[in-house]
Amino acid sequence: MTAVPPSTDDIRVVVVDDHQIVREGLASLLGALDGIDVVGTAADGRDAVHVVADTRPDVVVMDIQMPQLDGIEATRMITGRQPEVRVVMLTMNEDDETVLSAIRAGASGYLLKGSGADEVQTAIRAAAAGGMVFGATLAGRVASYFSGFSGARPTEPEPFPELTARERDVLRLLAAGRSNDAIAAELYVSSKTVRNAVSGIYAKLHAAGRAEAIIKAREAGYGRD
Repeated sequence: MTAVPPSTDDIRVVVVDDHQIVREGLASLLGALDGIDVVGTAADGRDAVHVVADTRPDVVVMDIQMPQLDGIEATRMITGRQPEVRVVMLTMNEDDETVLSAIRAGASGYLLKGSGADEVQTAIRAAAAGGMVFGATLAGRVASYFSGFSGARPTEPEPFPELTARERDVLRLLAAGRSNDAIAAELYVSSKTVRNAVSGIYAKLHAAGRAEAIIKAREAGYGRD
C-alpha cells in the first residue's frame, strides 16, 4: 500500500492494479499531467479500500481481476462507503456481464487496457466532473442497455415519492446524462447543492453510485425526453 498527502486543487487519483509495472507506469504517467495528483496506489481490491479511505481521492482507476478482492467488489465497497468517490475501471475484460456488473457496483466509467493516455486522462477528468465515460468499443453497448428501458405509463403516479422535488429534478438530469456542473447550471443552483442532492438520491434509492441511480431512473421513465 502506498499513499501520499493529496494536494488541494488537482484531481486526486488512486491507481489500483495487481501488476506492479502497470500500476507504477500508470501512476507515473498520470502524475506527470497538469491538474492530476496521484495520491495513492494499491495492488489489490482490499488494499484499495484502505488507501481510498486514507486518501479520499476524487477518482479511482481500478483493475478488475486482482487477488484478495476483485475490482468490482472493491468498487461496490468504496462507492457504498464514500459515494462521492468516482471509479473508472481499466481492465482487459469486455464481456457484457462484467461491464454491467461494474456499472451496478457503482463504476462511473469503463475503459479497456490498451486505451490511449488521452482517453484515460479524459475519462478521469469527466468522472471527476460528475460524468460517465465508456471506451469507444463499449459505449454503444452501454447506451443500448440504458436505452432499452421502457418509459413509465402516463397513468402511473410520480415515481420516487421518497425524493424531494429538487432531488427528482436532479435525478431527471442525471438520467439524461448531465454532469454535476451541467445540472447546477441548468437548475441555477450551486455545485454543492447538486452534490448534496445526488448523495440524497443514492441513499434514498439504495443506489451504489451514479450508474445504478441512472438505471433506476430510466426504468421509471426519466431521461427519455
